[in-house]
Amino acid sequence: MKKINIGLLGMGNIGTGTYKTLEMNRKQITENTGLELAITKILEKDVARKRDVTVSPEQFTQEPDAVLRDPGIDIIIELLGGIEPATSFMLTAMENGKHVVTANKAAVAANYEKLTDAAKANHVLFRFEASVGGGIPILNALTTALLANEYEEILGILNGTTNYILTKMAEDGRPYEDVLREAQEKGFAEADPTADVEGHDVANKLSILISLVFGKRVPPQEIPTEGITGVTMRDIEKAAADGGKIKLIATARRTGDGLEYHVKPVFVRGDHPLAGVNNEFNAIFVKGNAVDQLMFYGKGAGALPTGSAVMGDVIEIARAIAK
Repeated sequence: MKKINIGLLGMGNIGTGTYKTLEMNRKQITENTGLELAITKILEKDVARKRDVTVSPEQFTQEPDAVLRDPGIDIIIELLGGIEPATSFMLTAMENGKHVVTANKAAVAANYEKLTDAAKANHVLFRFEASVGGGIPILNALTTALLANEYEEILGILNGTTNYILTKMAEDGRPYEDVLREAQEKGFAEADPTADVEGHDVANKLSILISLVFGKRVPPQEIPTEGITGVTMRDIEKAAADGGKIKLIATARRTGDGLEYHVKPVFVRGDHPLAGVNNEFNAIFVKGNAVDQLMFYGKGAGALPTGSAVMGDVIEIARAIAK
């Protein structure tokens, strides 16, 4: 049985979820692929952190090159977050002939062309399914099963924190500040929620989707973006009176003049599929000229859902290596 060795960069929440996904489903993965997948080295500073997985001390290293330049490692999983040093680490891995998988939407959105070009130049595979929609397999669907379509429109609820806040404002009749505080207490929002509530996280994801769906490079900072901090109970109540809801929507659609795109809170009619997407769930609504309308729905974040998407990319690459 062929063994595929994997290097993991970062073992925080998502890294632990990815490791756990492989461990708890190892038997099924091996039976389905005929391959042995093994995370052999882990770049991590906090080796003493308590995790609900068993990792031997020998797997940990604090030296990036011990993972990135190890000739025995086939695939690198980057889960450090942030643009740097994550981007540089991924480029180094590719230059050393390693395939790369990441869930890092900030790095992919900021350096999409640099990373995809490096993968081509070094004849390696680069996959980033988990960077958009967590466990929802949207990128794979758009670039495989739906590739025969010319896409007309894509609309997305792409951030669980903001969707949770807007849902509770509508259901409980409580103002933004109260619901944000509750979301932080429940772990649905960070202590500093700026990236989520101001729409920056969604802009990163929309930038990636535009690159894949419309073949146009739009950096996230060039996407008109408005968050939910200005949404009032009056807005929520008016939307309900009009038979709909306020949702933070990422939009990209073809127009007569080219492409329209933005991130902002909008009124969603009650009969639109996105109106029923509540709490921390995400959804992506796609319209193609052949398939017509589709919606992908699921958990857009979380250790195991995101770990599932990461491992899906890893398995795809492992199969390609084994051919």
